[in-house]
Amino acid sequence: MMRARVAYSGAIHEAYPCGELLRLADGRIVREEDVVWLAPIEVGTIFALGLNYAEHAKELQFSKQEEPLVFLKGPGTVLGHRGVTRRPAGVTFMHYECELAVVIGRTARNVRRAQAMEHVAGYTIANDYAIRDYLENYYRPNLRVKNRDGSTVLGPWFVEAADIPDVANLQLRTFVNGTLHQRGNTRDLVTDVPTLIEYLSGFMTLSPGDVILTGTPEGVINVDAGDQVVCEIDGLGRLVNDIASDAVFGRV
Repeated sequence: MMRARVAYSGAIHEAYPCGELLRLADGRIVREEDVVWLAPIEVGTIFALGLNYAEHAKELQFSKQEEPLVFLKGPGTVLGHRGVTRRPAGVTFMHYECELAVVIGRTARNVRRAQAMEHVAGYTIANDYAIRDYLENYYRPNLRVKNRDGSTVLGPWFVEAADIPDVANLQLRTFVNGTLHQRGNTRDLVTDVPTLIEYLSGFMTLSPGDVILTGTPEGVINVDAGDQVVCEIDGLGRLVNDIASDAVFGRV
């Protein structure tokens, strides 16, 4: 089942696809453009993987690390489908990162790989923007690279794990202004989903609502104010996001 969270008429609602429209939990049918899309779940801790596709690491001229490169993201980074992300003035390289986002559904502590998927509630799409100008190095990403307000777009749908039979074989695609620039497949993850859950739960507790961003494949390009970025993942839908300048956000 696919479901979303939207703000409409002064309240937050669960919403479901209804052709080209949305059906709210109370039965009302509304247009997509008449709601504000929120992250499709109540987000807990966000774990973000860096360089988890070999070709993307090669694209950035980075050699394979011995264990997963993971960092945390704050709640202010989260933005919903059709939201607007700010591109700060003066930066030279800001890029999208289309990623499979794994949502934890059961508390996980010292979970073995064989049982790891029992702790997954479902999946959504993430577009986790980065500004290369601010990057100190790939071992220690600067906060300004990955923890800026509205830089992590999630949605539009939360899809239950049972509806994705093979999470290890999902196509990812990213379009900028309608042109395909990024394509990959989750079969090429350096560290796959069950191994990530085993790794993380081995030293800290994963809780329901926690989200693991599994990394992005090769094919990132610079995006500018006025660009529209669309991320697609098989079975999870189409996540739309627009880039705006400082002026749109009242910064000059």
